[in-house]
Amino acid sequence: MVALPVQLSAAGIDLSPRVFRSSVVVASPSGSSETTICSVTVTGNLAVSLGVLLIANAAWTVGTNGVSVNLKLRQTDTSGATVKATGAVTATAANLMATTVVGLDTAAVLPGQVYVLTMTVASGSAASTVSAVDLVAIVL
Repeated sequence: MVALPVQLSAAGIDLSPRVFRSSVVVASPSGSSETTICSVTVTGNLAVSLGVLLIANAAWTVGTNGVSVNLKLRQTDTSGATVKATGAVTATAANLMATTVVGLDTAAVLPGQVYVLTMTVASGSAASTVSAVDLVAIVL
């Protein structure tokens, strides 16, 4: 099969209206409850062809008695539909950890779709501390 030559260039196209980002730590988990640690809202009435690509990264210190951590990308809030989850990642209390989770939401409703990154620390009996977070939503 012969590859087709590139005939168009994206040089000069501004895609920034399709990218939404937050690096604000909303809260740190207290004990073992699921907690929103970052939030971003996709504004603008944009056409969605494939979905909304979500890329999140978080760094935190595990709270007292914490044994595992689960990060989730969700629509709306802690009870919204889960787009992607890391599953239980083994953790040790007082350790600094960081991880990334990537998901594609094919059911986004624009404008105004809210996405949250949540964290649950299993067996945590005291607060964990989120030190850094990034949540990016790219409308595709």
